[in-house]
Amino acid sequence: MQTSTLLLVIAVLAVLAYGLGRQRSIQLVGGPSQIKHLHSLPNYYGLMAAAWAILPGFILLAVWVFLEERIIIQGLMNSLPDSYGQLGSPQMNLTLAKIQNISSGSLSASADPQLTAAAELLQQLRDRSQLFKVILTIGTTLVGALIGWVMTRPALRARPQFEFVLKSLLLLCSTIAIFTTVGIILSVLFESIRFFQAIPFFDFVFGLQWSPQIAIRADQVGSSGAFGAIPLFVGTLMIAAIALIVAVPIGLMSAVYLAEYAKPRVRNIIKPLLEVLAGIPTVVYGFFAALTMGPLVRDFFQGIGFDGVSAESALAAGLVMGIMIIPFVSSLSDDVINAVPNSLRDGSYGLGATRSETIRQVVFPAALPGIMGGILLAASRAIGETMIVVMAAGLAANLTANPLEAVTTVTVQIATLLVGDQEFDSPKTLSAFALGLMLFFTTLLLNIVAMAIVKRFREQYD
Repeated sequence: MQTSTLLLVIAVLAVLAYGLGRQRSIQLVGGPSQIKHLHSLPNYYGLMAAAWAILPGFILLAVWVFLEERIIIQGLMNSLPDSYGQLGSPQMNLTLAKIQNISSGSLSASADPQLTAAAELLQQLRDRSQLFKVILTIGTTLVGALIGWVMTRPALRARPQFEFVLKSLLLLCSTIAIFTTVGIILSVLFESIRFFQAIPFFDFVFGLQWSPQIAIRADQVGSSGAFGAIPLFVGTLMIAAIALIVAVPIGLMSAVYLAEYAKPRVRNIIKPLLEVLAGIPTVVYGFFAALTMGPLVRDFFQGIGFDGVSAESALAAGLVMGIMIIPFVSSLSDDVINAVPNSLRDGSYGLGATRSETIRQVVFPAALPGIMGGILLAASRAIGETMIVVMAAGLAANLTANPLEAVTTVTVQIATLLVGDQEFDSPKTLSAFALGLMLFFTTLLLNIVAMAIVKRFREQYD
């Protein structure tokens, strides 16, 4: 039985425990008409019984899945002859891979009878583990459901107990999110430190050339790469700025129209159409940018006298990216404007202000914290976009302020550096982590600025 099937079984048993616990609580007080004698509503007794059923089984299953393969591999290694224990780590990993392939059937039986026997043992260990996992998980869930059913009684403080369980789960989820973030930062930081041990920090941050091609031999051309990140950050900021110049005015004006001027029927048509833009895959936007917008930009500027304009340009990528992030600004701003209390509007109208003056002087400043959040989300989306830049702006790391030239971004270079068979000991590959670290601090700086703006205007309109 697969893990997903076990989860479904646990969920079904939890639903049954909920029904039995709720029914028992009602029966203990003499029927639905006497539920006033219960400490909590019957639903909470059912939820407590479901919690007793689902939590032990789920915890056991999670621990089992996490440790299962490690214990099986350790048992397999202990069963191998002593001659295999003398192998180095790479050779041992190769041997384990052969055993696993033989066991799965993707590799024919080895001429070495020891490997064949080890593959049979591996399959036996996995079968036993699967059997015990099913039995223990379902058994633990049933025992938990039985305990929850037995503990159901009228004096049970079901609601406070269930709320405690719920708060604990929410705290656990928050803790997991925090530790995940810390883990991501530390993993990127440690690899970045390894990169800066090979490449000076200031050469990376203030360097004006980006060419991370390091040859295998010192006598080859380009044996010393250039790791100046300035061209990448300039290209990233240029494309993101163009996208925001397109998205912010259109998104804000759309939100103001939908929230303040549009009739309900018109709003119900236009708003879903705008939000459809957010569901289009970025590769589709990339095709549109490469096949339509890029040639249009080139032909337009060549027609007004600009020479040497390429179909791959920061302007083409930024325009299409701006179209893509319009829903992030429009939808969030529309929700925030609708959340502004009507008492502010009524007070403005009472003082003789027109609708446009009320929107400009009252509604917009009151909604500015939420609007800044939407713009920040759109900016983060623009900075992190890869596919449109690859297809419309190219891969050339040019240090230029001309939006009609081809540029590249940090995310595109990260994807390029980590594609294919790469050695993680080379500065070329480690530079991707350094770029990721710098991108993280750039986003953090944007968050700090946005929070300062939000705090200022929130205090003014609270």
